[in-house]
Amino acid sequence: MKKMNPFTFDEIFEQNERRIYYHIQKLNIRDPHQDFFQEGLIALWSAYEKHKPDKGPMATYFNFTIRNRLIDKVRKESRQTDNDEKVITERIKDHNDGNYFTTSETSYPLVDTTDIPVQDSYMWNCLKENLTSNQWKWINYFIIKDLSVKEIADLEDKSEEAIKSWGRQARKKLKDEELQKKLGFHTK
Repeated sequence: MKKMNPFTFDEIFEQNERRIYYHIQKLNIRDPHQDFFQEGLIALWSAYEKHKPDKGPMATYFNFTIRNRLIDKVRKESRQTDNDEKVITERIKDHNDGNYFTTSETSYPLVDTTDIPVQDSYMWNCLKENLTSNQWKWINYFIIKDLSVKEIADLEDKSEEAIKSWGRQARKKLKDEELQKKLGFHTK
């Protein structure tokens, strides 16, 4: 059975609006967007709905509920700010780390190319001359820098299908016997 309250919430609000502002000021909360006032208003409503007269005065319960709800919101926002700062710090560290290849929006880890024989400049230049610009981009990103198709697509602002097409065309050219002879790969 729901208890009947002798006052409407509008009357309670008119009588206790200043109570919310008091707690905001007492807790030294800056509230330019009225977020904390809204939280206090919700706390006032909750206290109005849940108050049991036999447990104590309504004003005491209002004070307790409003103050604690505001403290909870301060703690929650402080945790959120701390988490946001940690994420920003990590992103800045990743972005500024010398071990990352960065674009305007994304950082990619640099690949250790010590095992890739990039030193043979004649071979790479010859290969580059025999490929289209997009096929060379695929060789460079996919084979040399070890980026995924999705990462290349993001980097080049193209669809993944377009990147896969570049790869198919490049592989087809790499199978050409004449090109293999030029590069010194022909084994037959």
